[in-house]
Amino acid sequence: MLVLSRKINEAIQIGVDIEVKVIAVEGDQVKLGIDAPKNIDIHRKEIYLTIQEENNRAAALSSDVISALSSQKK
Repeated sequence: MLVLSRKINEAIQIGVDIEVKVIAVEGDQVKLGIDAPKNIDIHRKEIYLTIQEENNRAAALSSDVISALSSQKK
């Protein structure tokens, strides 16, 4: 893991397309601005993990449904 120190209005560059800028520091919160192409999804990590869990459940459900339908006699 790369650890960087940045002050307000300072940024880091990720590749050619993504810039992460420190917008404000208020107490123990840091506000970040992220400039990235529209085709790149950006989520808070807890939201990203929830999306992944829901996708995995949906995929498992689809497999169960397909198995149940294929085991039925025509």
